[in-house]
Amino acid sequence: MLFAESIADKCKGNEIIILNGDLGSGKTTFTKGFAKALGITTDVTSPTFTLMKSYKGERLDLYHFDLYRVENIDDIEELGFDEYFNCGGVCVIEWNKFKFSSEKIIIINFYYINDTDRKLIAEGLDESFSC
Repeated sequence: MLFAESIADKCKGNEIIILNGDLGSGKTTFTKGFAKALGITTDVTSPTFTLMKSYKGERLDLYHFDLYRVENIDDIEELGFDEYFNCGGVCVIEWNKFKFSSEKIIIINFYYINDTDRKLIAEGLDESFSC
């Protein structure tokens, strides 16, 4: 969780963090650690059936998306999700299939190694996000 905390500490708002990885690779666990670092005390769970959950943080709000069931980019606009991308909080997106235009996109790829180990590779981290 130290990685999630270090990313959260560097966020200033309007970041989009895309989490790529197979089922069980640690995406939701990362999001829980990230939320804790933002000062969110509510239990963070995967928004599998609701598609998006929002959490009020001490420093920044968190918008947690699960786009597994979303078929096209128009659905995101129709559901009003695009309004969250520039509202001052941080968007964490699991199961992303779409291209988003933002200068603050971080992509984290999760690789399952074994029951206790994962490998995370981050892309799009500039100097302000180096860990």
